[in-house]
Amino acid sequence: MSHIAKRLVRLMLSTLVAAVALGSQFAAALEVGDKAPDFSLQASDGMTYSMSQFVGVKPVVIAFFPKAFTGG
Repeated sequence: MSHIAKRLVRLMLSTLVAAVALGSQFAAALEVGDKAPDFSLQASDGMTYSMSQFVGVKPVVIAFFPKAFTGG
């Protein structure tokens, strides 16, 4: 994948995450201790995972590293 394509993908994913985080009605309604709503995210392995896949199965930790493994 070209450098420009990688940057475009990162920009699109960042925009999507920001839109979900800032524009979601759930974001304002959630408080400490509330259960997370169902959502899907693409992982660094290229697979897309949903929160509903793990509910009751195993704990979930979401870590976001905006510059991990990048040249910038």
